[in-house]
Amino acid sequence: MDDTPAIEATLPTQVLPAAPAAVNGSEERRDYRPGYEIVAERILEYIAEERLAAGDRLPTEIDLAQMLSTSRAVVREAVKILSALGRVRAHKGRGLFVADDEGMLVTSRWGGFFRPVDIDHVLMLFEFRRVQEMSASSLAATRATPSELRTIEVAMEQCRHGFVHGRVDVFNQADEDFHAAVSAASHNTFLVSAVRDARRLQRQSSAIGIHDTLGENAGAAVEEHEAIYRAIRDGRPDEAAEATAAHLDRTLEDYRREIQRRLFG
Repeated sequence: MDDTPAIEATLPTQVLPAAPAAVNGSEERRDYRPGYEIVAERILEYIAEERLAAGDRLPTEIDLAQMLSTSRAVVREAVKILSALGRVRAHKGRGLFVADDEGMLVTSRWGGFFRPVDIDHVLMLFEFRRVQEMSASSLAATRATPSELRTIEVAMEQCRHGFVHGRVDVFNQADEDFHAAVSAASHNTFLVSAVRDARRLQRQSSAIGIHDTLGENAGAAVEEHEAIYRAIRDGRPDEAAEATAAHLDRTLEDYRREIQRRLFG
């Protein structure tokens, strides 16, 4: 990337554990992930373990490559992923830093310790989302205004459009809009914030471990969104919560299966 760090950072006393041989790219684990994804994970682990805050300097790409026994090119690709996620920022002539935007969430209750590739953390995150979003959809069923219902419906239809036409970008954005609209219709600021932050953490996990594709279960998500929307529209809070739980439970199972496939083929 153009903003390659140029200033040497003072290395911390604790360095990253050696990464598996897969990070070199030539010995990737079959049916799993490319080396730059593994390196991106290791950098996130380092940020969490060192309790780095927004604005803290990271080691340079060269130093990270040495610490992880990989090439600078692989580290550069990992940095591109983390930059896109809002976890790090590279400033030309200054170095590589922990990002200071809300995508980083280091100062939040969860971002400082959440590890996007730790399966236990991912399971806990789904558990947390289930509780929050069930409550949000239940409240939305009794509080949503006509305008808010329309926003939910539009997002639902856009999800369907993205799926039918194979538009991953449209589907993903509409999915985000749908869940945000449901939480907004709860008229509870704390739930809106909790749902937003949990989904940001979820995106970090998915962006590193799961490539953007529209699998066969995307169609199921479209139908699940419609079930949630109809329950909210018809003022049925219990059914809205149940439909939300079913949606998140199925999403978690999809995640489990994908990880299983990547690990064992």
